[in-house]
Amino acid sequence: MVAASLGEVVACLIRVPSEVVKQRAQVSPSSSTLRILSHTLYHEGVQGLYRGYKSTVLREIPFSLVQFPLWESLKDLWSWKQGHVVDSWQSAVCGAFAGGFAAAVTTPLDVAKTRIMLAKAGSSNARGNVLAALGGIWRTQGLPGLFAGVVPRMAAISLGGFIFLGTYEKTRQLLL
Repeated sequence: MVAASLGEVVACLIRVPSEVVKQRAQVSPSSSTLRILSHTLYHEGVQGLYRGYKSTVLREIPFSLVQFPLWESLKDLWSWKQGHVVDSWQSAVCGAFAGGFAAAVTTPLDVAKTRIMLAKAGSSNARGNVLAALGGIWRTQGLPGLFAGVVPRMAAISLGGFIFLGTYEKTRQLLL
């Protein structure tokens, strides 16, 4: 869990700037990626590209702390039930369930991260306070607001978990 958490902290150094630009491009489809990047750097500096770094890390660490132990537990349970180690496709199914569950429980953190990244420079959300962002969502939209987009997020991450963890397990079996 510590290794996964440290890996997430480092990976977010690359992931966050690309996600900031991607999300801004999604809400401004008439602007090019290069224009969004240069606009962000000009108006906000490098800090603008890292807006949401803390909130992304605060989303990714709980996600990993849920997904990986759950994936291992599901594989162990399935192995015990069938009397032998799971096949790679079974590991993929366990990965899909683990990823989907982790996605569901961390959706409020994802919603807060998105609000922080897309906030207008100088606004209260742009300051990056995750608890304040969550509180604002709760006050204005309640529970549905905190879980906005949960179904597509679960679907995408379940599919990703199926592919990634199934491929990981198959590759691991081939190497061993």
